Parts: sequence; C-alpha cells; structure tokens
Amino acid sequence: MKVLIAGAGSVGRSIARELSGMSHDVTLVDKEPTAMRVATVPNVEWQLADACDPNALLEAGIDDCDIVVAATGDDKSNLVTSMLSKLVYGVPRVIARVNNPRNEWLFDENWGVDVPVSTPRIMTSLVQEALSEGDLVRMTRFHRSGASMFQTHLPETAPVVGMTVGEIVLPPGAVLTAIVRDGIPLNAERDLTLETGDQVLIILSDEAERDLDLISELMGAGSLDRDA
Repeated sequence: MKVLIAGAGSVGRSIARELSGMSHDVTLVDKEPTAMRVATVPNVEWQLADACDPNALLEAGIDDCDIVVAATGDDKSNLVTSMLSKLVYGVPRVIARVNNPRNEWLFDENWGVDVPVSTPRIMTSLVQEALSEGDLVRMTRFHRSGASMFQTHLPETAPVVGMTVGEIVLPPGAVLTAIVRDGIPLNAERDLTLETGDQVLIILSDEAERDLDLISELMGAGSLDRDA
C-alpha cells in the first residue's frame, strides 16, 4: 500500500514509522526544512515541499497513492491537502487530522475528507468510556457507512441483565456485536447470558440512532451521549 503523509511533525513521523514497519510504501512531505529529520524515519521517502501545492503532490506520487494522511498542525493546510487529494487526484482514502475541535464540521466529504481524526474527541470518548457505567457512549463513527459504535457497562438495574442475547429485541439497524467480561471479549452468541458489569458493544446505523432512547433504557443507561 502506498501512503502519502502531509506533515513531518511528531504525528506525521509516528504514523510513517508505524506504517513503514508494516512494509508499506510511505512518503513524508513537509514545507519546513527543519522538519526534514530524515534519520528519525529512515525507511521512507522524504520530500521538502508544500502539500498544498498540486505540483508538489504530483512529484510525491499522489497519482499512485492508496491513502493520503493530512497530518500537519494547521487545519487549513489539512483541508486543502485533503481537497486536492480526493477531488483533484481521486485518492481512494483521505484521512485528515483536526487540530481545533471547532473546525470539525468542515472535515467532511465536501473537502475530500473520508475520516477526520480529532485527538480531543478521541480522548473525550476514552474518558467517557472509563466512566460509562449506566451511560451509553458513542465510541466511534464509521464515516463511510454513517454507522456508529456505542458501548456501556451494564449496571445491576439494567433490564437486559439475566437475559440471553437471543432474548434481547433491538430496533432495526441496531446489532449487539460483542460483550467484554472481565477483560475477555466474547462473541454475542444467542445463548450468552448478560451479567452485571458486562461491557456491551452495539453497532447502530445512522437511521437507528433515532431509537437511542429505547436502547438506552434496555441497557439501563441513565443518560446517553450522541456526540462523543
């Protein structure tokens, strides 16, 4: 797989290091000479250029890329790189870093972004997950399909405690996919009985989110977070 990463800061270099270690073909592009720390990630291609420049992207081989990662510390640059990658060069998958959560609304298909990645949003979700007994929390949204994954830890008062997976009736478009019990992930087999403290993972289609209140009640959730 060929990956072009715009931004050779600590984030871009970390991604490049991981991907090159998996034998992917990686190119790092950055316009700042001070960012050319080639020795830190020696097994990738480096290019001193502005990823917002269409010619620079061509020189970096974008017309042959499978994925572009816009990982600079500047949201404007990430949006321009994403737009050029997707709408001009037709890169199959574009992932963009969101530095300022206030700009999240811009990072969508109109700007060529397939997957926006917001570190504050991810950290918020992780904190909520740690405190989620009795709460239904969105952990991630799958941007290509529009579906989302929610999770909760079942309190003793949850109506589904003591029921088997096969006995639980969820609305259309909602699927109980897995249970984590004592740190061990379990398949959601029909004869598996839910217990207090189980971490339940549920996938919901975009349309099924209108039934979040019902699902929340089934899981014993006192509140839910639609936007995490």
